[in-house]
Formats: sequence, C-alpha cells, structure tokens
Amino acid sequence: MANIALRNPQFKYIQVIGARSVVCTVTIDGTLRYTLTKNLPLSFVGSETVNFDIAELARDYIEITYQSSYVPQKVDISTVIKGYTLINGGGSELNTVTYTDKGFEAYGTFEEGVNPEVPFGRTAPTYLIPINEDTDTFTILAPNNTAGKLPSVTSLGGTIATSFTSSATSVTNVDGVVCNIKRIDCTKYGEGKKIIYINKYGAQQDLWFFLKETKNLARTNEGYKSNTITYPSGSNATYNVQNAPNKVFNTQAKQTHTLSSGYYPEFANQQFEELLLSEYIWLSTVRKGSGIIIPVKVKTSTVAFKTSVNDRLIEYTMEFEEAFDYINNIR
Repeated sequence: MANIALRNPQFKYIQVIGARSVVCTVTIDGTLRYTLTKNLPLSFVGSETVNFDIAELARDYIEITYQSSYVPQKVDISTVIKGYTLINGGGSELNTVTYTDKGFEAYGTFEEGVNPEVPFGRTAPTYLIPINEDTDTFTILAPNNTAGKLPSVTSLGGTIATSFTSSATSVTNVDGVVCNIKRIDCTKYGEGKKIIYINKYGAQQDLWFFLKETKNLARTNEGYKSNTITYPSGSNATYNVQNAPNKVFNTQAKQTHTLSSGYYPEFANQQFEELLLSEYIWLSTVRKGSGIIIPVKVKTSTVAFKTSVNDRLIEYTMEFEEAFDYINNIR
C-alpha cells in the first residue's frame, strides 16, 4: 500500500492485449465514487498500456480542517482497472489490476519524478516533517514552556502524532525516532506566534515566529451619491447639512499580520518553503482573552532563501492575511 501525494498527478495503469475498452473504478473510503471508461481504437490490436490519473478525483474527498490531534488526514483509495473485448466495458473481461493506496494532501517536486509517494525517498518510520539532510536528524524550534505535537508515519505504515511536554528538549515516537527541540526565549516580544500549516507531507506542522508582530486593518467599501433635497410645503427646496449626499455602503475589512521569524538555522529553509506553498494555514492567536485558531493565507508571494554564507543570520518576515472578512458576513 502506497502513501500517495494527491497534489501531483497519480497514474494507475493496466497492460492489455486485444482490448477494445478499459474500465477504471475508484473507491474512496469504502464507497464507489467514480467509474471511468476508455474505448480503444481498432488500431490497438497488440499489447497496450492504458493510464488513468486519479489524483484530483481522490483529492476532492479530503476535507482538510484544523486537527488538534495533528494526526495526518488521508483517504483510503482502491483503484480497479479491467480490460474488455468490446467497447464501453462490454464483452468478456480480459484482465484486472488493483491498486490500494492512502492519499495525502501532499506534493512532490518536479525533481522527485512521477507518482511521488510520502515520505519522498525516506523510509518508515519517520517524522512527517523536513529532515536536516546534512546530519540526517530532525530538529524543530519552539519557545520555552511550550508543548506540541509531531506527526509521523510508523514502521507499520500507519500515521500518528507524538506529544512533547513544555520542558522537553527532544521527543521520541513509538518507533524510537528522535526529534531534537531547540528552545527559544522570545519573552522580549511576548510569547511568539505559532503558524500551523499543511506541509509537503500532507501533515500539520508548527512553525514559530519569535520576534515582533504588527497588525494592519485594510478597509474597502463602495459609494453612491444620494439626492438629499426636500421640498417642504410653502417653502423653497432645502436639505439637511447633517445628511451626507455621498453615501457609503458595503464596507468590509481584512486584517493582516506581519510576523518576524527570529533567527533560524539554514536547514529550516525547507520549512519556510513548504509554508509558502501550503494551501491550508492557521494562526494561533488570542481574541477576547482566549486562545483561538484562525485560518490565514500567506500574502507574501516570494521569499529569497537565505544562507549562513551569504546572510550569516537567517531571519524571515512574512505577511499573513486572515482568510475571512473582518466584519462577519457568513450567511
């Protein structure tokens, strides 16, 4: 069973001889969702390979939401492809190929080739976060006195999340895989800001911004010119100077947060890359004295990756826009 990345094309194929049609059924989480048929021309008289791309079909059934458990969200996919002697799946059945996969909200890069699989060249068990390729070890940065969770794939192919305490300097999952935790004192600027995002591996990951935060509110509205003249009986036309002739309506606002990361080691560049490319991002913040998780979008569209050779200190500033209107208009 493969853990497939559904943000990339995922091709499933069958080798047929003398077939006039091929039928592909895609079953997702136990329910038949799609039946696809390809009719083959008469010129296909020998051995032919027929492919179906199932990625977008399966991805439609991953409902990504924030999960406090941090267990990666996925779908179970069964793809069955059959060759037939007549068009539209008619006649005799020739042969059958079955694929069983787990689909993740994950992606591979161009260099990783066709049909990329999580965790992209690494073997299970492993954490579903970027690895320091120089040392082949895992390290995350977190503020002092802050607990958290790390997603991983087990030796048996399952997905779990492992918790670590607010004082831990490392975390070990059930398979004995260790991730080091580098603690940062960010009390000068508060408690730090936590961004949660779906990373390259289709798992929730935390990325802390340790330095200052600035917030901005941008307003939009529309306007029209109103006739405010009145015509009282027995008097000349008049108007009320308190009644504005230039009216405003449909006022709405967006709030943005500009966050500074603080100083990160060079191997963490991969985390900022994956944040920039993520389609699901949340900000942990405080509203009315209570903690809340809100959806945001990365408003920053480009990031110049820094290195210790060129920049010495690696620090990023990114702008996030709340993914909803500030004045509630949900109907």
